[in-house]
Amino acid sequence: MKFVIQRVTHADVVVDGNEIGRIGKGFMVLIGVSKEDDKAIADKMVDKMIKLRIFEDENGKTNLSLDDVGGELLLISQFTLYANCKKGNRPSFIDAGVPDEANALYEYIIERCKERVNVVERGEFGADMKVSLLNDGPFTIVLDSSEIM
Repeated sequence: MKFVIQRVTHADVVVDGNEIGRIGKGFMVLIGVSKEDDKAIADKMVDKMIKLRIFEDENGKTNLSLDDVGGELLLISQFTLYANCKKGNRPSFIDAGVPDEANALYEYIIERCKERVNVVERGEFGADMKVSLLNDGPFTIVLDSSEIM
């Protein structure tokens, strides 16, 4: 599982011309699910993400978590995080999760986040989404379950 976490001042997602999610200060997170992932991995990834201390404190040090700043989440499914570009010029997505299983884990992640964060917005699995954000910093972290497990 991969999470690309961007610290943002605001972010939104649009599907078919309609805004379906909007947040203020917080994290816009691209979520990639592989065929190897399960709920235990999702739980560890969510816990790590929510506890990340990447917001500045009164001294300008990155010591504050999402909870400390009342941050919000925008969670976007992104199977292309598992693109394999080793051969040729057309990416292969054979490592990405099977859509039904990946969607179930995406929904699970959303529910787990809602248990711990007051504002959790989302994209639409499998849809053509237009995501806009203002990256604060810029500050972007990539969490890969193969590196934190």
